[in-house]
Amino acid sequence: MEFPTVRMRRLRRTESVRRMVRETRLSVEDLIAPLFVCPGENVREPVASMPGVARMSQDVLARECEELFELGIPAVLLFGIPDSKDANASSALTDHGVIQEAVREIKKRTPELLVITDVCLCEYTSHGHCGIIKDGEVDNDATLLRLEEMALSHARAGADMVAPSDMMDGRVGAIRRALDENGLYQVGILAYSAKYASAFYGPFRDAADSAPQFGDRRAYQMDPPNRREALREVALDVAEGADIVMVKPALAYLDVIHEVRQAVDLPVAAYSVSGEYAMVLAAAEKGWIDGERVMMELLTGIRRAGADLILTYFARKVASRLRIQAGVE
Repeated sequence: MEFPTVRMRRLRRTESVRRMVRETRLSVEDLIAPLFVCPGENVREPVASMPGVARMSQDVLARECEELFELGIPAVLLFGIPDSKDANASSALTDHGVIQEAVREIKKRTPELLVITDVCLCEYTSHGHCGIIKDGEVDNDATLLRLEEMALSHARAGADMVAPSDMMDGRVGAIRRALDENGLYQVGILAYSAKYASAFYGPFRDAADSAPQFGDRRAYQMDPPNRREALREVALDVAEGADIVMVKPALAYLDVIHEVRQAVDLPVAAYSVSGEYAMVLAAAEKGWIDGERVMMELLTGIRRAGADLILTYFARKVASRLRIQAGVE
């Protein structure tokens, strides 16, 4: 059958019918909120390049997490900003580090919230790279030892899941073995499996003070033109014991998200990164776009591509909007 018998607009006429036949739904349960924790007390320091995002001390962060959980957001991802850095990322490993203390405080106030911690050295190294430097390059295997220690420290503090984002070869397997050998087999791994060397990370590096002091990260993060390589990376992480695999960034890699979703049975996460967030807000501030509608369209597109979970700085705004739409508020 064809026009005029078939009229596709019949199922678009009203919001009720559009809602009824909607193929892809964005839910608050799909969201993970990335947060930045810093030293001190009663600190909420706005990030200039990411309006609405702030570096927070652990007390402020714990209250923020409580509010996010009340909005229905099930999980947060923590990034640490230490008060001191050195070449070996020593501050990442202390039991009383900024992440470790934040995890304890969050779990004290909101034990049901799933707390995920970023496991990478870049925020803790004076040179800003994601690993230990030897002869001017990041030494993969020496870095693995540090990542194991870091993951163990986070898990012992109470993290439910660790998220290695460094892109060292073999790090998922190394962390899984370290956790299991220390009786922490219940701690999950959210693997940054296909993390690209992207220009979309600029605002994050401003927030985390983690820009490399020399060179760049293209020797260990993925080359943006590559798609098949992402499937190899994901397969390796699955074989090494990842519980969830992730594609990062999201917006420019929707094809990769789709391919990964077709290739694996594990949950697939996508990280809608700082540059995506900042672009939407900047254009909305200029009056060039409807920021809220673009926000929802962007995240729905990520879900439509195949992501089960979305890490987004819009998490609070989206949760509030979904509650209003559902008539909760």
